[in-house]
Amino acid sequence: QVHLAESGGGFVQPGGSLRLSCVVSGAIADNVVWYRRAPGNQREYVAVVTPSGQTMYTDSVKGRFTISRNSAKTTVDLQLTDLTPEDTAIYYCNLHEHWGQGTLVTVSS
Repeated sequence: QVHLAESGGGFVQPGGSLRLSCVVSGAIADNVVWYRRAPGNQREYVAVVTPSGQTMYTDSVKGRFTISRNSAKTTVDLQLTDLTPEDTAIYYCNLHEHWGQGTLVTVSS
């Protein structure tokens, strides 16, 4: 059974950094995607990493966020830097139809 579990969210001031982790179990290696949903908004795509390590990002986070996965393909991290209040959201990881419970990132002064 596939299970995804996010962690690492928290409260940070503008310009700060956080590292989110998604532990993936029970699944073969495939694309893992990070999404986020800001208050009052729809869920949006943030970044994806392929089994070979290729990465892609939505324009608003390019140069600030970095997605990576470990060699065993059991953990997918999302490094968030230079955070702004617009990055405040619940961040979710996704593999096919499977979702984690989300982790909240709040950016505020």
